[in-house]
Amino acid sequence: MDPGGRPVTARLSIVIPAHDEGAVIDRVLGALCDSGRRDEFEIIVAANGCTDDTAARARAYDGVQVVETPQASKIAALQAGDDAASVFPRAYVDADVRIDPDALLALADALDAPGIEVASPRLHVDTSGASWLVRQHYRIWELSDYRQSDHIGSGVYALTRAGRARFDAWPDVIADDRFVQQLFAPAERAMLADHTFSVRSAADMRAHLRRSVRIARGNRELPDRVQHQDAARPSAASRGGLARRVAARPGLWVPFAVYCVSWTLPNVLARRDIARARTRTWNRDDTSRVMA
Repeated sequence: MDPGGRPVTARLSIVIPAHDEGAVIDRVLGALCDSGRRDEFEIIVAANGCTDDTAARARAYDGVQVVETPQASKIAALQAGDDAASVFPRAYVDADVRIDPDALLALADALDAPGIEVASPRLHVDTSGASWLVRQHYRIWELSDYRQSDHIGSGVYALTRAGRARFDAWPDVIADDRFVQQLFAPAERAMLADHTFSVRSAADMRAHLRRSVRIARGNRELPDRVQHQDAARPSAASRGGLARRVAARPGLWVPFAVYCVSWTLPNVLARRDIARARTRTWNRDDTSRVMA
């Protein structure tokens, strides 16, 4: 209700795909449901293939709609959430992220601008619980062209009705966020520098590499025909630019060596897996799913 007692119409649908997220789902739902602007959100939790209490925890929140699919599939969850949602713009929010409700409402504001079809807050990677090697990787990653090009997604993104109409059913891809970003030219995207969301990095390099192989494979499996190539896979020129930036800062030479290995190895392994037609697995990183 607004101050005058009138009902408030939801401004934004929030679809939260969740597979066995009972350990962290309260964080995102608690923040949304405790907000003074709760009535402006339509919240759908799409529990997929859960064997824990994710769905029960989500149903404990007043007004949260829970849909369940038996298949442990983020894509199936996104589709089920879309089918249940009734409002645009529509935000797709990973269950393990940390985000302020005001950042989500800022997405709705950004998507009111003419020509903007997809938007995301700025991504912050929390490495406070990570090993030294993982922290060095992210020191360099923050300097990469990809990171500095206002990329969309990696845990939170929102679409207008026209933006969602760029594709029909959700395709069977691993990298749903990169798939969505590449449907839009840079002028159609908005990254909100004044609003952030946070994801935890993997705790150790082994977990980081497993996650990175999945990401690299997902990026390589995206259909080229729908991609805007400006922000596709890193080019030799962008890698050269990163090397030049690091060369002027001797304190980054060791982190850069770590980054070279931690970027190259997952891409090599992803190419190998694709060439061998290995069955895709989710390989979720549970080391980053820690309540705080």
